[in-house]
Amino acid sequence: MSVGDIKSADEFRQIIKEDQITLVHFWVPWAKECPVMNEALEELAKVEQEAAIYRLHAEDVLDIPSEYKVTAVPYLHLLFQRTSPRKNRRSLFHQNKISQRCKALINSEPAILFMKGHRDEPKCKFSRAAIAILNSYNADYGVFDILLDDQIREGLKEYSNWPTYPQLYVKGEFIGGVDIMKEMHETKELEEILPKKKDLNVRLKELINQSPIVIFMKGNPSTPKCGFSKQLMEMLKPLNVTFTTFDILEDEEVRQGLKTYSNWPTYPQLYVNGELIGGLDILKEMNETKELEAILPKKE
Repeated sequence: MSVGDIKSADEFRQIIKEDQITLVHFWVPWAKECPVMNEALEELAKVEQEAAIYRLHAEDVLDIPSEYKVTAVPYLHLLFQRTSPRKNRRSLFHQNKISQRCKALINSEPAILFMKGHRDEPKCKFSRAAIAILNSYNADYGVFDILLDDQIREGLKEYSNWPTYPQLYVKGEFIGGVDIMKEMHETKELEEILPKKKDLNVRLKELINQSPIVIFMKGNPSTPKCGFSKQLMEMLKPLNVTFTTFDILEDEEVRQGLKTYSNWPTYPQLYVNGELIGGLDILKEMNETKELEAILPKKE
């Protein structure tokens, strides 16, 4: 859940009638403590399952602060609406949270298969059959292992009104289980709706040329996942350059394919204007001679 903004007195009065626990932060932007409180509430909203959290600008919505005797900010007000048993309220919040997760996962990939196991190791014959069908089309799809998350496993059944797995979704729309996939496979209908993978070399070329400086590394600039990547990030800090990074740990196809594409077996790899400059050892040598700084495009 996220923190909502209350824009009017009518909106406030409507919200507090809802069957929920409501936490309202009365705030103004010029009070230095208020932005800090807003940040804390944003973090709380990410994990809180029961309360609906809102901000109310105390100078824009004048009636409500005076009604609730708000004389200083930040001011937090917790309201309970008990029109139904607490247990039911808890259940409703829990269900909404799971429903939001299901929706986010379904839309996280152009096509996604909820299955038992992973594409490389299906844990049931039905999931194995679904993977075989998708792979026969060179389809661009993600997978989610329901065996690792019982909330999603049970929640998705209700969300899509479908009791079994695997389940296939394309562009956020439920397509069906393995039997429907087989029928659509036989009629060629499935092939028409599935997004296709780009040729790997085409994709690698696009990644390499996505910005003037591209670094393929383990992790990201703020959290390098190996000593070599960390050393490169430290080396680039004083050079005042802007660069894009790609985490090879998140994409095994790119990780292995780029080694062949550029004939370079290790990471990190640095590219300038689509051309491979080298790995860490070469970059260290170039940095010592100032050659690296000379070829890197600077921030404008």
